[in-house]
Amino acid sequence: MKLGEVVSIQITADGAARLTNLEQVKAVPGMGLEGDRYYNRTGTYSHKHDESREVTLIELEALQSLSRDYKHELTGAESRRNITTRGVALNHLVGRDFKVGSAVLRGIRLCEPCAHLEQTSGKNVRPGLVHRGGLRAQILTGGLVRVGDAIETSSE
Repeated sequence: MKLGEVVSIQITADGAARLTNLEQVKAVPGMGLEGDRYYNRTGTYSHKHDESREVTLIELEALQSLSRDYKHELTGAESRRNITTRGVALNHLVGRDFKVGSAVLRGIRLCEPCAHLEQTSGKNVRPGLVHRGGLRAQILTGGLVRVGDAIETSSE
């Protein structure tokens, strides 16, 4: 069942560097998104690496709400999350498997906003992103993820 879609993909090779947008990326089980800081083990929190750091997602709707309700503009890249989605309630995917493009992911836990996000963005975004800061996910089956790809579950 289609839940939503990929709006943008962002990665960076270094933990504190700006994320850049891509049209597609390869998801690799046990590693992350090819070329990303956690794939390369150069992320700010790489010393705490676990399956929940393989890929992060955030809802475009959460970023729009942050802008509307808190007057802070934040792009998908500025959110420091890898995949920006539209039309899917990511919080509902904790503990569930879902497909993004040809990759299969498992939602592990919420990706709450942190001081590092505020430091890199220069914006007080934590209050507006509490419980809406995204989803940390594990890559179960590798594959290609592209902008415009559907986000799907096999059943509700």
